Amino acid sequence: MLSFVLHAASSLDFDRLQKSLVQRWGQTPVRLFTDWQTLMNEAHNAPEADKLKRINDFINRRIQFSDDPTIWNAPDYWATPLETIGKGAGDCEDFAIIKYFSLKELGVAKEKLRLTYVKAKIGGATSNVSQAHMVLTYYSSADAEPLVLDNLLNDIRPASRRPDLTPVFSFNSDGIFTGAAAQPTGPVDKLSRWKDLISKMKTEGYETD
Repeated sequence: MLSFVLHAASSLDFDRLQKSLVQRWGQTPVRLFTDWQTLMNEAHNAPEADKLKRINDFINRRIQFSDDPTIWNAPDYWATPLETIGKGAGDCEDFAIIKYFSLKELGVAKEKLRLTYVKAKIGGATSNVSQAHMVLTYYSSADAEPLVLDNLLNDIRPASRRPDLTPVFSFNSDGIFTGAAAQPTGPVDKLSRWKDLISKMKTEGYETD
């Protein structure tokens, strides 16, 4: 019965995804996968603000932060949501990616979601030390102040309450956004790692657009 309800609430082929997961990583990450699957089912009809909070809390709590050289033995690797679950770990890009696709699957319009590269001040807004970082931003409307979903903080804050972050550019499935543009200013295919990510996800069993 549980399997039927989950499939009815989602377009994801969870059986195929779990098969891909087990083939690559064995049984160890199955518990995390099924907990994520259950969350996706339970949150499907929740108010949008609740979807944001539940996905942000779950990913921040259940995925361990680590860097690409440690996880993938590579300087820069964009993991699919399934790869992040398989490893149980990810860097800032991986946190933003799994949150983005989880919320899209829960019915949040992709136009409201952007993966945003920022310069993050280490130690707070007054610090002179910064590093590249990625967060997920949510726009309730095209001209709204974005909310920031970040692996560095558990609470979701409006951008004005994150003075430690300076946006560089953002993107989603529709394209790349520069500055304060409400519409894409370039195709997302310019990002080769995004193209590779989508290709990997389709192989795993996702249907992406």
